Amino acid sequence: MTGSDEESLAETFWAVARRLRHQSKRTLEPWEINPGHARALAVLMRHGAVRPSVLAEHLGIAPRSATEVVDGLEERGLVERRPDPVDRRATLVAPTAEGRRVGEAIRVARAAEAERFFGALDADDRAELTRILRRLRDD
Repeated sequence: MTGSDEESLAETFWAVARRLRHQSKRTLEPWEINPGHARALAVLMRHGAVRPSVLAEHLGIAPRSATEVVDGLEERGLVERRPDPVDRRATLVAPTAEGRRVGEAIRVARAAEAERFFGALDADDRAELTRILRRLRDD
């Protein structure tokens, strides 16, 4: 592979990533929620109540940034802070009933978005793309 081929691959990858990011933002518009908040809500939907530090780990962000994300979601009434029953000095973050409703609606909308986005690929191509992207992610 020549240098220009590698550059072309990287440019193509970033163009697809940009397109997916813009589509994701459009999908989230009905809930007036940004992608970072949506990711945090999805983590809480999957894992239930967690400490902010655990949320930060799942999101791959600094604990301070996780606090800001939680603050934003709490202001919207989508999550709540509560004492950790195991360690009353610690705090857990959990989705509220509204947070679970919004989180589920976003999950359904994102699944439909992914189906539209990747719909041009047949099942074998999707499986191969998934394999390649997971390899790149995990290396």
